[in-house]
Amino acid sequence: MIRHVVFFSAKDKADVDTIVEGLSILKTIPYSDHFEVSYNLNADELSVDAVDVVVYAEFANEHKLDAYKAHPTYQESIARVRPIRELRLAADFKAN
Repeated sequence: MIRHVVFFSAKDKADVDTIVEGLSILKTIPYSDHFEVSYNLNADELSVDAVDVVVYAEFANEHKLDAYKAHPTYQESIARVRPIRELRLAADFKAN
């Protein structure tokens, strides 16, 4: 299984809800086994306000992750979110 984690911050905090909405359309892409978009709780005092939104997904294999990233809805999400986000930091890793 591949775990996919992406962190986002907004250029303007007023746009955080719009970022969540733009990322939430990714849930409609059929290749993930599990998919979440959530607001960061900012519970870690060392990184408060560094990340506004977290995407977490699980994929059976790298082929499904690749298919997810190639899906037209993925491109639509990028078009909505990229202009209003500051940070995008992603990690894909194999679960033990």
